[in-house]
Amino acid sequence: MSYKVVVTDQVFPDVERERALLAEVGATLEVADGDRSAVLAKAADADALLTTYFAMDDQAIAHLTKCRLIARYGIGADNIDLAAARAAGISVTNVPDYCVDEVAAHTVALLLSLLRKLPAGDRAMRAGGWGVATVRPIRRFDDLTVGLVGYGRIGRRVTEILAPFGFSFLVHDPYLQSEAGVELVELDDLLRRSDAVSLHSPLTEETRGLIGADELAMMQPRAVLVNTSRGPLIQLDPLLDALRGGRLAAAGLDVFEQEPPDAERFAGVDNLLVTPHVAFYSEDAIAESQTKAATQVVRALTDQPLDYLLN
Repeated sequence: MSYKVVVTDQVFPDVERERALLAEVGATLEVADGDRSAVLAKAADADALLTTYFAMDDQAIAHLTKCRLIARYGIGADNIDLAAARAAGISVTNVPDYCVDEVAAHTVALLLSLLRKLPAGDRAMRAGGWGVATVRPIRRFDDLTVGLVGYGRIGRRVTEILAPFGFSFLVHDPYLQSEAGVELVELDDLLRRSDAVSLHSPLTEETRGLIGADELAMMQPRAVLVNTSRGPLIQLDPLLDALRGGRLAAAGLDVFEQEPPDAERFAGVDNLLVTPHVAFYSEDAIAESQTKAATQVVRALTDQPLDYLLN
């Protein structure tokens, strides 16, 4: 038996890894291009889809006549209507464990850079400044509390990396009842007590806009905020206002409400450290994502249990 698998949006240098895996079960791989209608036309009779950012809403799913599986390359699946897929009898998978170390390391790099005020020191030196007056005040890490909003694989790994520095930890995660080594608290309590807040929540209707003007007002003016999870968790304009007004010490963002963001919005916000949605990235992580996503397709086409079923 032969199968047709379509990549809805090609973001990798090549898909030869996937092509080789799928060929072993008689599946051919086609990469869609063109506008949305062209992609949906190619996907209509596919037995499975591989997708990254392409919006698989209910209307897109209604175009699929044979599809068994929509396999997302990344962790979050907010671009896929899980309920519509389930109603259509289509399984959905992700790859929740492919870049845990990369995102955790990037999170820690942003957080430590802001707490040690490396960007401020760099700016001061380039302007001719020198000495501790350019970065004062800085506190010892063992006197600081890090609050983690969401405590899945990445949040736990961040804690593991930071623990030897002596930080204390607060966690807000509505899905946890108890957790060793950290104090579970409500979000308001976490925001008020933390010297650094790091977001690790999925994007859902409940978490969209989670951090806005009211939440930022709860944070200590000396605190820093880091987001390597999903951009829409933070309302960007209130955050920029808080940074400009000195109501928040600094923020580090790798993800944004709209991507790519308008760089002009960041003009003059010197206490904002931004990176271009790269926290997930290493060559090894990308290879792992491609392999694991394609493996889910192989398993679906050969009636094997799926490793990362979402719906």
